[in-house]
Amino acid sequence: MAATPSSDSDSGRTESNEANSKWLDAHYDPMANIHTFSSCLALADLHGDGEYKLVVGDLGPGGQQPRLKVLKGPTVLTESPLTALPASAATFLMEQHEPRTPALALASGPCVYVYKNLRPYFKFSLPQLPPNPLEQDLWNQAKEDRIDPLTLKEMLEGIREKAEVPLSVQSLRFLQLELSEMEAFVNQHKSKVIKRQTVITTMTTLKKNLADEDAVSCLVLGTENKELLVLDPEAFTILTKMSLPSVPVFLEVSGQFDVEFRLTAACRNGSVYILRRDSKHPKYCIELSAQPVGLVRVHKTLVVGSTQESLHGFTHKGKKLWTVQMPAAILTMNLLEQRSRGLQAVMAALANGEVRIYRDKALLNVIHAPDAVTSLCFGRYGREDNTLIMTTRGGGLIIKILKRTAVFVEGTGEMGPPLAQTTKLNVPRKTRLYVDQTLREREAGTAMHRTFQTDLYLLRLRAARAYVQALESSLSPMSTTSREPLKLHAVVQGLGPTFKLTLHLQNTSTARPVLGLQVCFLYNETLYSLPRAFFKVPMLVPGLSYPLETFVESLSSKGISDMIKVLVLREGQSAPLLSAHINMPVSEGLAAA
Repeated sequence: MAATPSSDSDSGRTESNEANSKWLDAHYDPMANIHTFSSCLALADLHGDGEYKLVVGDLGPGGQQPRLKVLKGPTVLTESPLTALPASAATFLMEQHEPRTPALALASGPCVYVYKNLRPYFKFSLPQLPPNPLEQDLWNQAKEDRIDPLTLKEMLEGIREKAEVPLSVQSLRFLQLELSEMEAFVNQHKSKVIKRQTVITTMTTLKKNLADEDAVSCLVLGTENKELLVLDPEAFTILTKMSLPSVPVFLEVSGQFDVEFRLTAACRNGSVYILRRDSKHPKYCIELSAQPVGLVRVHKTLVVGSTQESLHGFTHKGKKLWTVQMPAAILTMNLLEQRSRGLQAVMAALANGEVRIYRDKALLNVIHAPDAVTSLCFGRYGREDNTLIMTTRGGGLIIKILKRTAVFVEGTGEMGPPLAQTTKLNVPRKTRLYVDQTLREREAGTAMHRTFQTDLYLLRLRAARAYVQALESSLSPMSTTSREPLKLHAVVQGLGPTFKLTLHLQNTSTARPVLGLQVCFLYNETLYSLPRAFFKVPMLVPGLSYPLETFVESLSSKGISDMIKVLVLREGQSAPLLSAHINMPVSEGLAAA
């Protein structure tokens, strides 16, 4: 590919000579008719000849004609139709045998299509899910002509709104039909078996047992039924399955499957989940304030783009490191890795036509595209090591080559500390009282510390004495003896003058029931009246809470309240086992009267 140096900016926008000298414009075709996302772009040496090709899972104009395209330079080498819209494309090595040419995996619908030497090699289909039993029963009734199509539609709509198990594709298509088309559809499909199939939402690759660049890799799939699947690269069997609280849309992996690995999934519920090799469920969770639009791992930092026009950096345990605000909405993200200089950065394409390159929160470079960029891919293309490939919203294709002499320097962009950080605070001057107090603390610091320690020890001693006194007089609502493990809790309900008093008495032992208990109420008889001030407690079974209810009548019309003491006693003993002091509320019924 011939390349000539040119400016990255549109007319009316200029950049410094240093920024313009970083990239060479290799190719720009506004009519390339490529409509895709970053997840559907991949670069690989598909024929083992050292010439890297570009694999594109093209959605087609309006998502009507999906195709698999392979580009060599600016031209389309091969093109083949797809049965469903592509979700992701990836290249990986399946085996160690020579010649070591990578295979191409394309996720589309419920299947992964594997190509070798650009020829179909294997088709992996996701396992079918069990159908909804209510839906199955309805179609069986329709098969036996026991319900009409209109009743079938009403009942299927009720299942779709309330059931946790989604409907099958057959039922969903039936619900979209007009009334005149329903009967023919039922007659055509009522004898067919109900099948419920999930689809693939995202895909990436994970090294099997070695970290080398040319090592064998496994495919990692994210599905619509909130699962992550790791496939064997040779037999295409499911090696492990992990569950997520929501549907994954972006995936990042690190490590090796046979040693230790970490999966990071950004999901539709606005959260990022981190899983490890020995966990079937997420180990860490990052809750975002908006929906994620991209996920990139830069060294040990997870960079997440959100719909709030911002980039966020997190550690692999979910701790937030930094946030950078963008001038426009983020459309797509990808990784820029310049191996010759050991540079890893994140590329973010914005709705205003800019492509910004960040290392952590430092802006390294800004590229101005003639149209909004919808997909990004950086790597070896043809025989050039550092090539940036972009597709635009209108279907255009842009290819840029990073100059070998280009060096990204932090601070060439607009980022930096906020202006408020340089503003000096209006700190008040030191008063005479402050200076005298400081001198006093310096001179008498030892004596002040000793006084503080003495008061602290006295406070602890008084607290311990009060605690012992409460235990000896059974003033605690929880028994501390092993012979009578009891717990008491009281609740007062009502506005007055009649209150409902409920005592919750629980036997906290593990195996021994408690018998022979009695409850006694002590109160001011001029203020309150109880039907029974003393009654027996039934046998308490371990672990259960027994509610004991009674009513309290307020006799005072002056809005006076008092305390009622509740004592739990054992027959033949004068000392109570438990006690509780209930502060009765003021009778609002009498006050209103």
